[in-house]
This record gives sequence, C-alpha cells and structure tokens, in this order.
Amino acid sequence: MSRKAAVTALTALAPISWGSTYFVTTEFLPPDRPLFTGLMRALPAGLALLALTRKLPQGAWWWKSAVLGALNIGAFFPLLFLAAYRLPGGVAAVVGSVGPLFVVGLAALFLGEKPTVKAMLTAVTAAFGVSLVVLKAGAAFDLIGVGAGLLSSLSMSAGIVFTKRWGRPEGVGALAVTGWQLTAGGLVILPIAFLVEGAPPALTGTNLAGYAYLAFGNTAISYFLWFRGIERLSASSATLLGPLSPITAAVIGWAALGQALGTVQVLGMVIAFGATLAGQLSPRTPKVPEKAAVEAGSFSSAEKNGLEVSIDLEVSAVRR
Repeated sequence: MSRKAAVTALTALAPISWGSTYFVTTEFLPPDRPLFTGLMRALPAGLALLALTRKLPQGAWWWKSAVLGALNIGAFFPLLFLAAYRLPGGVAAVVGSVGPLFVVGLAALFLGEKPTVKAMLTAVTAAFGVSLVVLKAGAAFDLIGVGAGLLSSLSMSAGIVFTKRWGRPEGVGALAVTGWQLTAGGLVILPIAFLVEGAPPALTGTNLAGYAYLAFGNTAISYFLWFRGIERLSASSATLLGPLSPITAAVIGWAALGQALGTVQVLGMVIAFGATLAGQLSPRTPKVPEKAAVEAGSFSSAEKNGLEVSIDLEVSAVRR
C-alpha cells in the first residue's frame, strides 16, 4: 500500500466513525438535545486532549484556533441543527452534500488548487449519490432551513481549507491542535446550548456511555485522524471522503435497526462510493502557495469539520 493510500484509509475512518452517530444518538442518548449532544462531543474531548498534550496555543495560534474551532464545530453544529429543525432530514443531508463544491472553490481561492473538471464532476456525482440514499418523495423545502444548511456546509468547507492553509505550528503535534479546535468549538456551543435548550437533562448510565463514545472515539480520535489527513491530502480529496458517512449510517440502520434498504438506496451508495474513490485517484499533488507555506512553518505541505459530523448523520439524529 502506498503512503497516500495509507493516509487516505486512516482519514476515511473519521467519516466512517461519524456514520455511527445516528445509531448511538437514537439508542443511547436522551431525545431532543442536539446542541447539548454537540457540546458533550466537543468540549470534553477538547479538554481531554489539552490535558494529554499539555500544550496551549502561542501567539497568532490563539485566534487561529478560535477561528478553526468555530468553523469546524462551533458555527457548524448550530447551523446544522437549525437546518435539521426546519427541513426533512433527507433534504438537509442533500443540501449539506454540496460541501465538496464549496471546497473546490475555496481551495482555488486560498490554496491555489486549480479546479478541474474531474473534481467538479466527482463532487456533483457524490451529492447525487447521497440524495438517492437519503432523499424521500414529497420532501418539503424551507428557505431559512436551506440557507442554514448551505451556511453549515460552507462553514465546514472553510474549516477544511483554512486547516490546510495554516497547517500547525512548528513542534506542535496534530493531537494538540485538534484539542485546541475542539475546545474552542465547544466553548462556542456552550452558551447557545444553554440558551436554547436550558439546563442539562438527567443522565443515565446508558446516556453517559453514549456520550463517552461520542466524545472520545467519535470525536477526539476521529477529528485527530481527520485533521492529520487534511494536512497530507488535497482539500478536494479529503472532503470527498464525506459520503462515507451517510453510507455507513445507512448500513448501520439496515443491520442494527432493521431499516429498509431499497434498490434506489443501494444504487445511491454505489454512486457515492464510486465518486469517493474517484476523488482519491488524482496522480497530481497540488502545490501549496508560498504564502501558505510561510504561514504553516515547517508544514509547508500542510485542511475539515461535518461532514461531524456527516450532515446526514447529525440531521437524522436531530429528526429522531
């Protein structure tokens, strides 16, 4: 296995892990607390990584970490949940699946990654495949919901691009930088969760087990793999791993929850998975602009979020 293939496989574990969010949320967590769940995913994971690495941002990395944490998590989650409340889950998932198109444009603007016909086609094909997996007949549209869904996708896409543009400071590992972003994102969500949802609910042992999985396996480890992969892959290649999340969610729903998986959904999975593979096959390694190389320090070749949390999974969890 080539080095790029190994990096891609490890990075793909993140959206695959996010594909379990729907199952864990519906089976282990209290209902109707999406923002509290987002808070419990981000903040404990971030604080744990800070305690483990014992490194804090220095200089400009205070504001860079705040920006990245807000884009990848803090702004992404509330916008995602607003879309989920106002749109059917399938519609919100399809709106969110345009993320690769946003990334292609932002990467051209900030990273110098020239848009290609292949990148555009694979992004559109992936979105079409996701729509076949999750979109139901008679789905309704709401302008505010659609706007929130597009903004959540744009927030995540900008997070991917700026994570790649800024890299990480010299001598600081990806684990520490992941902790900075998760903590910053959690602190953004904290007041919103309490204002919108009120005091935390009473938690059972089952709830605590579910939150522990989401915080540490589904978030701390997964985001570490995600941010680490973003440094090494092109922005478009990384974001095209996102469809693995709704695919995983659909498979888990079929296997563990007895949800129907029809011919159209299987076809959508094949199309989305094929687009994901096609997005990883470019033999050309994109160049990083000189400005980005200077800002990234020794990581001159050094990109996220949802999809956290994949859009389909988080939306489905909220709808339940």
